Amino acid sequence: MKFLRRNQVKRQKVQSSIPFRLNFLFFIVFLLFAALIAQLAHLQINQQKKFTSEVNSTDTKVETKNVQRGMIYDSTGKVLVANDASRAITYTKPLNVSSLKMYQVANQLVKSVKISTSGLTKTMEAQYYLAVPSRLKKVDKQVKKLKGSSSGSKLYQAEVKYVKQKKLTADLTSKQKQAAIVYSKMSGAYSLSTIYLKYNDVSDQEMAEVGENLTSMPGIKIGTSWSRSYPYGKSVKSVIGTVTSRKQGLPSDQINSLLSEGYARDDSVGSSYIESEYENVLKGSKQIITLETQNNKITKEVKTFGGQKGDNLVLTINADFQQKVQDIIKSEVESLAGGNPYLPGAYAVVMNPKTGAIYALAGVSRNLDTGKITENALGTINQTFVMGSVVKGATVMGGLLSGAISPNSNTLTDQPIKLRGTATKASWFNKTGAQDMPLTASDALMVSSNSYMMQVAMLEGGFHYSPGAALSLPNSIFGKLRGYFKQFGLGVKTGVDIPGESSGFEGKSGQANIGKALDLSFGNYDSYTTMQLAQYISTIANGGYRLQPHILQSIRTSNNDGKLGRTVYEFSPNVLNVVQANQAQWGVVKEGLWKVVHGTNSLRTGGLLNNASPAVAAKTGTAETFHGSTETETDSSVSYAPADDPQVVVALAFPGMASGNQTHVSTQTADTIYKAYWKMVQSDQGLK
Repeated sequence: MKFLRRNQVKRQKVQSSIPFRLNFLFFIVFLLFAALIAQLAHLQINQQKKFTSEVNSTDTKVETKNVQRGMIYDSTGKVLVANDASRAITYTKPLNVSSLKMYQVANQLVKSVKISTSGLTKTMEAQYYLAVPSRLKKVDKQVKKLKGSSSGSKLYQAEVKYVKQKKLTADLTSKQKQAAIVYSKMSGAYSLSTIYLKYNDVSDQEMAEVGENLTSMPGIKIGTSWSRSYPYGKSVKSVIGTVTSRKQGLPSDQINSLLSEGYARDDSVGSSYIESEYENVLKGSKQIITLETQNNKITKEVKTFGGQKGDNLVLTINADFQQKVQDIIKSEVESLAGGNPYLPGAYAVVMNPKTGAIYALAGVSRNLDTGKITENALGTINQTFVMGSVVKGATVMGGLLSGAISPNSNTLTDQPIKLRGTATKASWFNKTGAQDMPLTASDALMVSSNSYMMQVAMLEGGFHYSPGAALSLPNSIFGKLRGYFKQFGLGVKTGVDIPGESSGFEGKSGQANIGKALDLSFGNYDSYTTMQLAQYISTIANGGYRLQPHILQSIRTSNNDGKLGRTVYEFSPNVLNVVQANQAQWGVVKEGLWKVVHGTNSLRTGGLLNNASPAVAAKTGTAETFHGSTETETDSSVSYAPADDPQVVVALAFPGMASGNQTHVSTQTADTIYKAYWKMVQSDQGLK
């Protein structure tokens, strides 16, 4: 019994302790939930503004980095323009960085890196001096005493001026001056933009020391800078153009538009000619890094786009041939200079008449005072000259198209043109009338008859010439003659894909100058570029299609090994207009150009090309010009070969030659260029 009672008492004690434990546990849980609820209430009520602000301050920003520029090749795959990589020190400006911090980083950087101070100004030194708050405070106090109350940018400008006037930076050390340059670049950068602090000649020691101290110099990074190089020489640099250096930065006249396109102020950009024309192709796509920031601090960097190297340009020019033509032109000018004091240079264009592809464009300028000769291949598109008789093919075609003459009826008598009240105008071989002779249109081209061309122009204007009569032509004759010329590309822009082309120069029109219409007819009034001559003779050679001259052949990507990749664009011949002449009319003009070289008349003007193989058709020109009051001449020529299936045209201009010269330099030079072409560019096998 006693044992039973003890068990009962024990069970009762156990049962009574269970509710207590449960209650205690429930109480603890209650306290925890109460604390959680209290914390949630604190966060939602008391801390709401703080966390809302933090969420709102979280942002995503983009940082960009430059990539390698596309390369430029010639038609055979030779590299004309490449990229040289060099080690660089860059700075990516942090968000909300203080002037003092940039000052400190600049000072630390120049302990390891030597910076050129060639561009240092007193203003930069003053800004560097004022980056220290204690100095700024002292200067601010002095300026306000002198100037009174002021604020913002006006106050800062006054402070900079004060520092310069008081020469407070006179004792800057060499290192401090270097730091001033660095600080100026840093402070002038936009937040998260990357600029170059040193973009070449970074030594191994400088790289090592900077690398060791990157953590203590926020924003400083080791990068790569690219600069243009010319592994095949600089013979075509004047055509290809230039790229701005890091020091030059963006061109001042384009800075706003380029900045809006995502360029940085010190980016390199094509500034002229081919580099400028195809900037969007060559520049590539910048590397993009997405930055996640919170409270103006970068919390994460993600490379969202690795960047893409610029695409490559393949040009139509042949580098070896281009250099050869350039050397030929330079050599000719050097040899002519002594007897031709007013020779300002010479120009040549070699082109495919079936496609408009430019094989070579060469030129030199000569300083008339010093005699110095400089390369100027772009003179082929921006230097204009009165070219002379080379244009007569267009005059004859104009006469045929207007009905003034026809393929079956085109004989006129070469005679001096004597009009009432004007000086006599005559052909070079018939000044006095002693050699008056009947000429067909093709014969007139062969002997380069000025009289014939003037008579054609008068017929186009409705005037039938008779010696001693007063010239009666409508003002419209200028437009009529020029209209036919422009169909061939004379007097209009050719459309060549190089910026800076001239359209030529037109002389005065109207009744006061009506006699000049006759000069216009034989090429002695308006002025043209050598490229226009090339387009003109190409239009004749291909049977009437005025093609756009072009120096771009194709655009290609780069393979992983750096070599040319797939073609993304290829230039197709672009017909600008068509000369609507029939086969018989073209036959008249082409027969005349053939006779210029191969005719039997002793007066033919292109006989020096008679032995060229394959056979050449041509037109020569001599224009009467002046240097001041001194008579000079332009010696020009246009030609194509082979005559029966044209593959190439050559246009040449030697302005400012001495009057009456008998060198026939443009014809001789054409012969030399053709020999080089058939040897270096295209085989003459099977061609006659």
